[in-house]
Amino acid sequence: MELIDTHCHLTFEGLAENVAAVIERSKAAGVTGWITVGTDPQENQKAVELASKFENMYAAVGIHPHDARTVTADTLKELREIAQHKKIVAIGETGLDYHYNFSSHDEQKSVFAEHLKIAAELNLPVVVHCREAFDETMEILEQHSSNVKKVVFHCFSGSAEEAETILDKGFYISFTGVVTFKNAETIREAAQIVPMDRLMVETDCPYMSPEPMRKQKINEPALMVHTARRLAELKGMDLGDFAEAVTTTSKTFFGLLVVKT
Repeated sequence: MELIDTHCHLTFEGLAENVAAVIERSKAAGVTGWITVGTDPQENQKAVELASKFENMYAAVGIHPHDARTVTADTLKELREIAQHKKIVAIGETGLDYHYNFSSHDEQKSVFAEHLKIAAELNLPVVVHCREAFDETMEILEQHSSNVKKVVFHCFSGSAEEAETILDKGFYISFTGVVTFKNAETIREAAQIVPMDRLMVETDCPYMSPEPMRKQKINEPALMVHTARRLAELKGMDLGDFAEAVTTTSKTFFGLLVVKT
């Protein structure tokens, strides 16, 4: 079985200290590829350095909406430069988070739009963080994503109706271990309507360990098989067939799939 963890934070505390062992456990479980995601200038640099050390590991770089207030012209220039590294396969995560409001709404919107411009310039897909700001996120994407290669809503926790709206725009949706939680029926309903050529799987580790491993405080890529198994059940698919389909989608989205002509 081959799976790709399309959104993990392997440079974060709890994983970075023992990343080689984390990767070995991941491979043993059948999760053999990783997109490690940066959230600020320091983490972006760490993500690139880490991805350069491992085969089948790539990176996405961006400024999390929590830190939008810290972004300057120099920050964006640095982001544009590091995004041209050969191991970078996406811009993000970027977007809007109106739950904590660590940065103002205007700051978040402005920085999100700048990320979309950079992604369009470099012909890279975008990894979107959206929390309690669905309508505003869709509005900015409507305004600025016309030249963006592809868009994925990572860690999707919305409704089937929101999923339909995302799909109607041609975007992708990625699910975490939350889809395994007992109280996540709304998310499972959404997952059932997402076609396999638009669906991806992630851990968002070190957060949100899936059932039946929720007691494991530090989530890691090896545990993603539980999420994949639950999604396969929802789709009425064999796990192996699901893994093959979702991996093809992931490779296509991030440009890792060589299309033969």
